[in-house]
Amino acid sequence: MKFRMSVLALAVLASAGVAHANEQVSFLLNWVAGGDHAPYYYAQKMGWYKDAGIDLTLLQGKGSVVAAQAAAAGVDTFGLADMATIMVAIGKGGDAVAVMDVYANYPGGFYWLKSSGIKSVKDLAGKKIGNPPGDAARALWPALAKANGIDPNSVTWVNLSPNAKLAALKAGTVDAVTEFYNLHHVYKNTLGANMGYLAWKDAGVNPYGNAIAVNGAYLKAHRATVAAFVKVTQKAFAACVTKPDPCIQALVEANSGLQAKDQLVNWQEVEQLMSDKTSQTQGLGWFDPNRMQDTYNLVKQYVGLDKPFDVSKYYTNEFLDKSIKMKVVPMTP
Repeated sequence: MKFRMSVLALAVLASAGVAHANEQVSFLLNWVAGGDHAPYYYAQKMGWYKDAGIDLTLLQGKGSVVAAQAAAAGVDTFGLADMATIMVAIGKGGDAVAVMDVYANYPGGFYWLKSSGIKSVKDLAGKKIGNPPGDAARALWPALAKANGIDPNSVTWVNLSPNAKLAALKAGTVDAVTEFYNLHHVYKNTLGANMGYLAWKDAGVNPYGNAIAVNGAYLKAHRATVAAFVKVTQKAFAACVTKPDPCIQALVEANSGLQAKDQLVNWQEVEQLMSDKTSQTQGLGWFDPNRMQDTYNLVKQYVGLDKPFDVSKYYTNEFLDKSIKMKVVPMTP
């Protein structure tokens, strides 16, 4: 399937709409800059945000919770966060609207050693699973356990910092860990042929993953700016899918300590998370209403919402260009 975007469409930002000149916008990432953030740095380097009237400040993140709360409270204009976390922030009274999906596939998965004998979710019963306390995987685990016919209480959760999970798994301190797929190459390089892996999406639970949310009040007052930001960002993602090397170079130039080779692999894994039927047919970054409702229901039942809300009022596809579609990218086992 060919990527449906011309070079001309990439360069002509007038079609994206233009904000008032030098409109100051802050965008808080979900984490420290990595391959998954390359499109934002590429668009900034190329001057696309500036050409659209946006003076963009990219901010390093400290997790989805912080980014979602910052956007919901208006501390920052935009935030990049897990969709479930954005919903929790809205349920707490936050004012945020999701304007572009990034991870069409839920990025979470389980990693284990094949030598342990684990082959499926059912085999995790009686085992120790390592991940950070408060991690979304723990909250969503009951849904995955139910989908696979096992008791959610049959596993023991072990508190581990994000950087300690792989070492603990390799040492046998835990039997399995949860991890996002854009670190798949790190586990594969370390564990080799002994790596066991299962994506949550293939085990019956596939809520939306990372998405870009804007402060709701800002959206109402600055609709042209939001429209320009989304369209530039969507085109930047399209450009990076078509030709990733310049995007990775822009990322590395803006963030010391990153290695282009490593971040390129990270980006290639992100492409796999971006590709699903909706992004391939409706548009890159598109939210499917049924899946958004399913994600909301999952969050409401298993994560919990302080106050229920109509999810249809807290996301929109109106700023996305339907002519920009994602290519088919099969996930690497």
